[in-house]
Amino acid sequence: MSEAYQSLSHSKWDCKYHVVFVPKRRRKVIFGQRRQQLGAIFHALARQKECQIIEGHLMPDHVHMCIAIPPKHPVASVIGFLKGKSAIAIARASISGPAGTRYPPSGSSWSRSAITSAARNPRMEQTDNSEVTNKARNARRLDPWPNRL
Repeated sequence: MSEAYQSLSHSKWDCKYHVVFVPKRRRKVIFGQRRQQLGAIFHALARQKECQIIEGHLMPDHVHMCIAIPPKHPVASVIGFLKGKSAIAIARASISGPAGTRYPPSGSSWSRSAITSAARNPRMEQTDNSEVTNKARNARRLDPWPNRL
């Protein structure tokens, strides 16, 4: 197997997902100091869940991320973890004053929705599937009732 595959105790995997999510009401709030903080925050949180952010773009009103998530973690829970914990970190960083007199904003800074799709794997598209095709052809040839379920 290729070195690009990662491994768990009983499996080799290469699960990459393209994820997009937005701030609440799609406000243009990801810029300046907050933008620099968010990159480090997302990478640290992903490491906590044994994930790796391969590529990411922080736009003023949305976040694009290509993330490798091990199969033992559900994708939705990892994305929820990233959004929830990053919102807490943003709120803590926005507290000003020596005594912390300003309260953090209530609720989350991210919308509840996210768009997720499995990233295409070019290695799988380039593999020779002739063996699989031959096995399927032989199975059809040996099957006495090909149209039955």
